[in-house]
Amino acid sequence: MNKASILVIDDEESIRYTFEMFLEGAGHRVITAGSFTEGVRLLQIQRFDVIFADILLGDGTGLELLREARRQDPFCPVVLITGSPTVDTAAEAVRLGAYDYIPKPITRDILLRVTRMALAVRGLQLEKERYRLNLEAIFDSVRDGIVTVDNEMNVLAANRISTTLCCLPDVVPGQDLAARCDCRCTLCLDALRQCLRERRMVERDRFSCQAAAGGGKVMSITATPLIDQGKHAGAVLVMRDETRLATLERHLEERTQLHRLTGKSPAMQKVFDLIGVLAEVDTTVLITGESGTGKELVVEALHFAGARREQPLVKVNCSALTESLLESELFGHVKGAFTGATSDKVGRFQAADGGTIFLDEIGDISPGMQVRLLRVLQEREFERVGESRPIHVDVRIIAATHQDLAAGVRRGTFRMDLFYRLKVVGIQLPPLRERREDLPLLVEQFLARFNRKFGRTVGGVDDEVLRLFLSHPWPGNVRELEHAIEHAFILCRGQRLLPEHLPAEIRTGSGPAPAPAPPLDSGHDLHSALKAAGGNKARAARLLGVSRRTFYRKLAESDHSDDS
Repeated sequence: MNKASILVIDDEESIRYTFEMFLEGAGHRVITAGSFTEGVRLLQIQRFDVIFADILLGDGTGLELLREARRQDPFCPVVLITGSPTVDTAAEAVRLGAYDYIPKPITRDILLRVTRMALAVRGLQLEKERYRLNLEAIFDSVRDGIVTVDNEMNVLAANRISTTLCCLPDVVPGQDLAARCDCRCTLCLDALRQCLRERRMVERDRFSCQAAAGGGKVMSITATPLIDQGKHAGAVLVMRDETRLATLERHLEERTQLHRLTGKSPAMQKVFDLIGVLAEVDTTVLITGESGTGKELVVEALHFAGARREQPLVKVNCSALTESLLESELFGHVKGAFTGATSDKVGRFQAADGGTIFLDEIGDISPGMQVRLLRVLQEREFERVGESRPIHVDVRIIAATHQDLAAGVRRGTFRMDLFYRLKVVGIQLPPLRERREDLPLLVEQFLARFNRKFGRTVGGVDDEVLRLFLSHPWPGNVRELEHAIEHAFILCRGQRLLPEHLPAEIRTGSGPAPAPAPPLDSGHDLHSALKAAGGNKARAARLLGVSRRTFYRKLAESDHSDDS
């Protein structure tokens, strides 16, 4: 038995003497008090491991003393003793936190057994409290903000630094997090809600949070499902302040990450710079590039880094719908407008009011839809199908295509006025084969993502895998790389991805070649592109979808032909 300090409070001297003799005989240090007042005084000047107190004391009660003991030390077991036990008194003693309630007369064996059990419980409680304090210290020492919520968005726990990051105020366990958040920023709440709804990890990389303490911080957040005994019990939000890193990267003129875009190549650095300029202005943007280069990620970066970040980002794949369906999808319809229109429908433009609408594969829309879209771009108004009343919207329009719209203008399949309305500013995403120096960064990013997704600890890739990656033409661009690494993760059972884990077309080089650049049919194409690019030859080459070297060669050949 552990030796302990024990307080005995009883107004009967014989009881005090008996308890003292039995307990000291077992090796404990015993202090006695003959009244309630004396017992309270002793509680205030020192700590005890176990307290025995009579229910009836001359100047107070054992229940009152129990309350005082719990205030002084909530982990000290209090055993109440009485010569007249009743069910009501016992129930009240337990409700107030008494460890035990025993009637007189008390034998030596009962006293020592109760003492042993009380000391064991105190030891467990103190150990649990030590673990709790250690975890709390670790929790509060982490530099990332951490908040856990239940399935109803009520706070379970939050470390201190979380209240200085992003939009979160001082939060208390049990409070509704949504009711406490700063209304200027909802990205944290949106990420948590999406995580709870879809039961998957949700990430938001490098966005500007004006609601953060100090204002204007660059934040990254991750919301991950909270699992308790195999069941979804809520979500964990981790917030990281990346302001210093973002500032340092700007000073070094190299940002390797912007939102979910990754790259250190000169081509991607130019894209990052352009996104930084365009994020805070509402101009229309046309994003071009081959399939799989990450055009949708550019849209997200433009939206979430800009002033409309709190408002909706609505995405539409224009190539996935027929003309009639696309018209209804974009502009909405009224009940009875056509067969099957059984109720009014809000279109995507109206749903995006105040925010951003992304029109993907804009090159596939019909001539009739091009006319309607041109009006929205010019007037910011439209009519729903079956209705003549114009609806005004405040939206930023971002479009994307893998097609050469300039060539479509020359062929007469795409309106010139719409082309120039869409391409107020253009962002050309380079194919992966033209920025191979970004491959190691992308591989590292996907390794981290799939380690989280599959609960794995794959540490890297074999040198031969990296060699195969660097020599592969990547006709599917970054999307193909992502799928290749996911394929390798599924087959890999070790700590490194090996060549045998890769898809066959990468191991053998048997995959499809990249789409060839469109032919330059005349010198007129070259000079038209050069004029549209304001004399910038590199931009003209991108407009035509060819390399600068090819453009310079064709231009020289054209000039030579004109001279002759």
